[in-house]
Amino acid sequence: MKTVIKPYYSAILGIFSLVSGHCVFAQNSEIELFHLEDVQLSESMFKEAMHIDLNYILELNPDKLLAPFLAEAGLEPRAQSYTNWENTGLDGHTAGHYLTALAQMYASAESEEAHQALEYALSELKRVQEANGNGYLGGVPGGEKTWKEIAKGNIDAGNFSLNDKWVPLYNIHKTYAGLRDAYLIAGNELALEMLVDFTDWMMDTTAQLSDEQMQEILISEHGGLNEVFADLARITGETKYLDLAKRFSHKKLLNPLAKNIDVLNGMHANTQIPKVIGFQTIAALDDNNDFHNSATYFWENVVNHRTVAIGGNSVREHFHSKNDFSEMISSVQGPETCNTYNMLRLSEKLFVAEPNEKYIDYYETALYNHILSSQHPEKGGFVYFTPMRPGHYRVYSQPETSFWCCVGSGMENHGKYNQFIYAHSSNALFVNLFISSVLNWKEKNLKIVQKTDFPNAESANFSIETEKAQEFELRLRYPDWITEGEFEIFINDELYEHSNKPGSYVSINRVWENGDEIHIKLPMKIGFEKLPDDSGFFALKYGPIVLGTKLGDENLDGQFADDSRGGHIAEGEKIALSNLPIFLAENDEDWVKKIKRVDGENLKFSAKEIIFPEKFKDLKFVPFYDIHEGRYAIYLPIETPESFENIQKARVEREKIERELAELTIDQVATGEQQPESDHFIKSENSNAGVNLGEHWRDASGWFSYELEDKENEAKKIRLTYFGKDVNRKFKIFVNNVEIAEEHFETELNKQFYTKDYQLPKKIKEQNLKHIAIRIEAVNGSRTAGVYNIKLMK
Repeated sequence: MKTVIKPYYSAILGIFSLVSGHCVFAQNSEIELFHLEDVQLSESMFKEAMHIDLNYILELNPDKLLAPFLAEAGLEPRAQSYTNWENTGLDGHTAGHYLTALAQMYASAESEEAHQALEYALSELKRVQEANGNGYLGGVPGGEKTWKEIAKGNIDAGNFSLNDKWVPLYNIHKTYAGLRDAYLIAGNELALEMLVDFTDWMMDTTAQLSDEQMQEILISEHGGLNEVFADLARITGETKYLDLAKRFSHKKLLNPLAKNIDVLNGMHANTQIPKVIGFQTIAALDDNNDFHNSATYFWENVVNHRTVAIGGNSVREHFHSKNDFSEMISSVQGPETCNTYNMLRLSEKLFVAEPNEKYIDYYETALYNHILSSQHPEKGGFVYFTPMRPGHYRVYSQPETSFWCCVGSGMENHGKYNQFIYAHSSNALFVNLFISSVLNWKEKNLKIVQKTDFPNAESANFSIETEKAQEFELRLRYPDWITEGEFEIFINDELYEHSNKPGSYVSINRVWENGDEIHIKLPMKIGFEKLPDDSGFFALKYGPIVLGTKLGDENLDGQFADDSRGGHIAEGEKIALSNLPIFLAENDEDWVKKIKRVDGENLKFSAKEIIFPEKFKDLKFVPFYDIHEGRYAIYLPIETPESFENIQKARVEREKIERELAELTIDQVATGEQQPESDHFIKSENSNAGVNLGEHWRDASGWFSYELEDKENEAKKIRLTYFGKDVNRKFKIFVNNVEIAEEHFETELNKQFYTKDYQLPKKIKEQNLKHIAIRIEAVNGSRTAGVYNIKLMK
């Protein structure tokens, strides 16, 4: 086994070069993050959230999580696998997140229970790897056959499938990342040994594939495999792993981003973000401008044009047009927590390359308003979608039932609140976040104690503990949300004069002595943030804190998730927007001055002067992270007295049509969209998906099929949505293997979408089945029409 560099997570984020097959530390940026163990959280809502997460993690049974790995290796599992995504095709994906989360909790919470669980899980995975005999570690059902097919060049890749398996590369990426983190965070040498063997297996598996075949594989969601392989290059000094990382970099995304070309519309958001994290990780290894430019352009595009107030992005997991956020308001599947988890990781890497305050500004927004709010504050449990639709609610996972992607990343989210509070170079300390904590800067043999009750208190205090006086540069973040001229710093009770502007760091270079005290004022003000498409919806903010209002706790169907495939979606009643409050004011910046802080109440605000109708006058706006187990609103529209009547009338008419359609719809598939298709058990042969005029479609020269639910046996027809420009398409429609229609679209219609209904034959309705299988199949020599939506209807 090659001698390796000592585990040091922050070094992974540095920029350096590779020559002569080994790493050389010629870093363009000296910025590093501290070890998790070097920053301990003090009492705060963040420390409470960490321990709630720890309790959730320790409730999990490692033998159930590891069962798919043992079964695939021919070993007898010690327990039956968990259900939900863990036994419906993505078997084993949670275990990698589990390894990372345990390593974090060992470092951040000093949990010996987490450490023991980590050691046990790694020992079991070592048994699996030895049984496989070739370095492989995975729980992918039938994985051995699949990987052999791929090694021979037999590749059938879709956005969410690879050789008829549910994103197997994405699945095993979680194991790769878990092994890496077990080594880098917890210092486990066995994990590194297993990671090297597992990566060598991947090198052998893909050795005979051409670059074109590799790019075909990468059509399928594959997580951040390029990042992990680049990290392994950094750890071992072996350039072969950097070469592998580049082979696993998807050029369809990389190349246009490097040229500042926006290709994101319609893309599955969290397929792309991990790729881009990998681009920046590679750029940090060999100073590759294309990879770095791709990462910075992507970050700017997503944060500045596709992100809502809480720091999240996407609807139904996909990037929509920058100019149309209407689905963000109408859909119950708003920003996905996994996306924000990965955007924070990307922000960390870009900050290390270029320590710009803008990365911290976004990070802080997303940390407080999305990540912190995505865990139930008492029961634990993680949120998948956070709807921006006013009047809707969220669903929380449960330890025995829920194994979504956002459960895996959720276990990690709350164990690393100490990750980015501070950063450092050889002689400078960056204070990024205002969270009570104790920093042990081992290289300097000093401690920094931060005490703050931010955002409840608008100040923070820092004390220095050092055995001897020493000189270093303290860089205090001057947040963009503080008004120019109001960021005050006191050193040992004396005002420190500076001329910095918001969105920068105030640098203080001096000899620091034991007992030195720094006090900073963090004055916040009420403000707002518009939806990026200027559609007239506004969110209230106090400093960086997004405010929401609770709108009741009725009809919260499925609020605590069962193990059904779609259990992560809040499918309960949608409240009509016309029945919800609005801000009644002129659409200018003066309206926000009418939002008043409630006397004697901490971070509680009233909009009594401008909220309408009258029944909502007593609503209070509070930090969104404090709103749980209820319906809420973050974004509300502003309407003038003149416009209100006409807008409300049109809204009522539109909602009536939508309500009637919803009442008739039993189940539906958003075709061409990754998770909705997976949730309906898509199968296909020679099929493609894409986006047209902002709408997703699927067609085929072969066939594609879904399973829809009809629990009450109410289905009478199916409704398909087509596009008028699809011509010369011959195809058949089957329901439960019975042909119900044959289509031949010969005449071109207008450039518009339209629907067509197909009645279900009596013999199908008499089957009294709970599931309806719908199959669209091309006639030989033709293609199906593009199908934009399928509804099963009463």
